Amino acid sequence: SFFFFLQIRLTPSPESISFLHCPPWIFGHPGIHLDEEEEEDSPVLLSVLAQHGQVGLCFYDSKDSSLHYMSDTPDNCDLHLLARVIREVTPHVMITSAKQERCMTRFLHQLGEFLETEMILVVTYPYVDFGLEVGKQRLLSAHLPFLPASISESEKMSYLSSCISFDSPLMLRAVGALLKCLDRRRVGVELEDSSVGVPILQFHAYTLFCICSSVLQIFKSELHPSVYKLHSGEKEGLSLYGILNRCRCKFGSKLLRQWFLRPTQDLAVLHRRQEVIRFFTSPQNSDALSTLQSSLRNISNIPTLLRRMSLSNTKVTNWQSLYKTLYNAVCIRDTVRHLPQSIQLFHDISERFSDDIHYIASLISRVVDFEASVAENRFTIKPNVDPAIDEKKRRMMGLSNFLTDVARRELEHLDARIPSCCVIYIPLIGFLLSVPRLPSMVEKEDFEIEGLDFMFLSEERLHYRSQRTKELDDLLGDLHCDIRDMETAVMTQLQKTILERSDSLNTVLDLIAELDCLMAMSAASQEYGYTSPKLANHRRITVTQGRHPLLELCSPVFVANSFQSLEPQSRVKIVTGPNSSGKSIYLKQVGLIVFMALIGSDVPAKEAEIGLVDGIFTRMQSRESVSVGLSTFMIDLNQMAQALNSSTGNSLVLIDEFGKGTNTVDGLSLLAASISHWLRKAPMDLPHVLLATNFHSLLQLGLLPSSGLLSLLTLETAVDGDELVFLYQLKEGICQSSYAANIATLAGLPTSLVQRGVEVSELYRTGRSIKRIDNSSSDECRSVVEKFLSLDLEDKDLNLQHFMKEELLPSAGELLNRS
Repeated sequence: SFFFFLQIRLTPSPESISFLHCPPWIFGHPGIHLDEEEEEDSPVLLSVLAQHGQVGLCFYDSKDSSLHYMSDTPDNCDLHLLARVIREVTPHVMITSAKQERCMTRFLHQLGEFLETEMILVVTYPYVDFGLEVGKQRLLSAHLPFLPASISESEKMSYLSSCISFDSPLMLRAVGALLKCLDRRRVGVELEDSSVGVPILQFHAYTLFCICSSVLQIFKSELHPSVYKLHSGEKEGLSLYGILNRCRCKFGSKLLRQWFLRPTQDLAVLHRRQEVIRFFTSPQNSDALSTLQSSLRNISNIPTLLRRMSLSNTKVTNWQSLYKTLYNAVCIRDTVRHLPQSIQLFHDISERFSDDIHYIASLISRVVDFEASVAENRFTIKPNVDPAIDEKKRRMMGLSNFLTDVARRELEHLDARIPSCCVIYIPLIGFLLSVPRLPSMVEKEDFEIEGLDFMFLSEERLHYRSQRTKELDDLLGDLHCDIRDMETAVMTQLQKTILERSDSLNTVLDLIAELDCLMAMSAASQEYGYTSPKLANHRRITVTQGRHPLLELCSPVFVANSFQSLEPQSRVKIVTGPNSSGKSIYLKQVGLIVFMALIGSDVPAKEAEIGLVDGIFTRMQSRESVSVGLSTFMIDLNQMAQALNSSTGNSLVLIDEFGKGTNTVDGLSLLAASISHWLRKAPMDLPHVLLATNFHSLLQLGLLPSSGLLSLLTLETAVDGDELVFLYQLKEGICQSSYAANIATLAGLPTSLVQRGVEVSELYRTGRSIKRIDNSSSDECRSVVEKFLSLDLEDKDLNLQHFMKEELLPSAGELLNRS
């Protein structure tokens, strides 16, 4: 059998795989594109159960046949956490119980209001399908191709408990309903036999971190500027992800996006990432960086390839991609083995790239004939893999000369008018005798030849089945189809062998993707002059000469500013300053530096010591939307409410211009009350609060309690004559003036308008009445007065009554009407 042959002939040696020969047609062939094909629309199915203030959920991504689960997590009555998961995951189908709490029912009714994409199909199952034991049983009976068929139920349960948390009952119940939906819908196996289950190739834990990525410009999608090319999809614009994503393989980019979506507070994970970045930012290791990056370019998406194998839907390009991936994976392992093994990731790659990778690569190299497969556009095996296939191929190769001899003997028994003939082989039809059509053969009755069975006419040649061709069919059979069937059986066995080792392949891909991400961040760090932050499990944040990672790329000169928030003092900082002085940039700068530290990246600063934060809450950049149905001020209040209710002593809160969307007094009152609420908290419960405002009266009127937790900052400016100069330098103190007139002049407002504004502002500030000015009325009054003064009252001929009636009264009447 083929499997026995593999065991005897293809067992690889324990030596390094560096001897493996990678033919040139693996890396490129004229007319063959080895890039990943356009991925089909792969549905994502989300299953969720909410009870007693807790949410348990899981989802299945059919693109790579992976099951993601989130441990039971507290959520509020509006299910904000579930809404965020839906925005991130963008499921096509949402499965939930028909028996729901009121909060879930209300959420489902409002589901379409916050979605920016197409609607989700909501499927409800009876509450019985969400039973805990039912979920465990369905998980036990799930189709896991990487487990051997002989595994016992207890062994399978032990394995599953290491992959998925059994301490979250809501999540396990959601898993049971999800597996039922997968089996009913036959996701990805619609055309397979009913005995073939929906495969699950990986389990992944799903976590959330509270942050508004759009405000800090962590991600920014841009559509094509041409309306005719909008269907070409979105691309990443100027964003933090855009400048740090230097990944060489698609799976590395995908993992980096996951890191950005879910920062971590695990110091071990962060230190693991930092030590790799420090290694590759060193100039002396640039050669190793270049070597690894050249290998990473050839890494394909292994989960997609394994999914195709589980569905027996592999193509020649898939085999090429898999072999190329394994070949380069071993090259990466060999390179990493020469690097310091004290670095944990390097040690893991050296040790966890098991012999299975070597075995599978050797297996594919010795079984698959890539050159013939590309030529014939189907799976073809090499000689000496299966003797029966080799024998049939030898017959096929010698068939041409043999059929020529058969045709010569057949011609001797044909009508003398037939000048020539040949014997051909057509798959699925068999052997046929082909003769040219004679001029006398007009009607179908003329095609009849004694001793021959007419089959069909094609391109002026008649095809017959003779006694000899029938004997050839019995003797040789349908060689071409037999060979294809036998090679398909070999491919199926090869796929089964690979799928049994899919765990090793997924481990390889995870480590390679991690390496790719860290090398990408180290390349960005080296180019932009970042530094490695000190991370610790305390509540202090200190940044020396920090810079905004995006703005410094767009501005020829950038002024660095520091930030310090200590445990017993200076937890709440209020930044004042004129408009355009850099307050918002400073807030975002601090938020981005803290965020970058939480993904393990270097940061744009001279030095940084950052205590781990559990969330970054923002009140910035409110945009009204008809689809949301909320005013700008209401959106501001929602953001502020989340910061007040959800932030902890380990959170970072960034507030920019809160209260400006309503009446000045009301907005000022709400802002003062919010700050006072934080200042009254115990120091252990007070988050890092950084607030920018133009409400100078907040400080001038003494609306805030005096506290050592409060510090006041401002951004320096200078006035040169009538011109306002921004210095963008942070210092302690309070801004004494908003410099609104100077900024209005810079913005290009008319000088007369600005002067009038200054005049009204001064009158309002001093409590004097503000008089209306109407230029045309003033001119007319002046004209009437001048005429009156020009009168000679001593002139006896002066008719004063006529002047009053004709000149003064009409003008006065018009002025009164206008006023």
